Amino acid sequence: MSLTSTPRSLRPGPAAPPAGPPTISPVVELNVGGEFYTTTVGTLRKLPGSKLAEMFSSSAKAITDTEGRFFIDRPGTNFGPILDYLRSGQLPTQHIREVYREAQFYEIKPLVKLLEDTPQIFGEQVARKQFLLRVPGYSENLELMVRLARAEAVAARCSSVLVCAVRTEEDAAHCTESLRVLEADKRLVVKFGPWKAAPVIRDLLDSVQMDIEAQGYQVAYDYCSKKTFQPKPGAHDYFYTFLFTWW
Repeated sequence: MSLTSTPRSLRPGPAAPPAGPPTISPVVELNVGGEFYTTTVGTLRKLPGSKLAEMFSSSAKAITDTEGRFFIDRPGTNFGPILDYLRSGQLPTQHIREVYREAQFYEIKPLVKLLEDTPQIFGEQVARKQFLLRVPGYSENLELMVRLARAEAVAARCSSVLVCAVRTEEDAAHCTESLRVLEADKRLVVKFGPWKAAPVIRDLLDSVQMDIEAQGYQVAYDYCSKKTFQPKPGAHDYFYTFLFTWW
């Protein structure tokens, strides 16, 4: 964004002397997604190579709102902690995940690294996500669950999705006959596992619930009831119903 202002001539006059270096106002008013902030050019350019420094370089093209404030088309709620870090090195104590996403967008690399050491981000990035990477087809199964639930939602308050979760090959063997019955009855079931990682089946199911709720759905899970499906002996602990509530 160019922060230089171009003077306008009101009437003809003598030739102006050669222009010197552009004058940049040290104070900047920002409109970040409808949230207003006041800061300095020095703060915005504090980390060369960051996207903010690039946005407010003298060669970048300015985008302003109707009041002349520099406009950034991003969620503005968590921009304040970004400025606080650039001003004084202060780390956020709330909304860590949201601030982390904004720090990644603006390429504030020192802040990104510091936030990755916090329990919230470390636990998500290193523990949970690394576990889910070891669950074959995890993301695809989440998408399938949502599609199945939406397909049953017509004129209904709730819809359910049957899930089979097995941690080991031995667990999978217990479910073979039950899965064969479901296939013969042409009933759909979403199967997770087996996986090679320490977390147990409940950890996997909690992650499934967490990631579906993160998409805005209201969902809960429990053991599959006899009314829904009666697994074969020895297989009950591996079948669950995820209930989506629409209204």
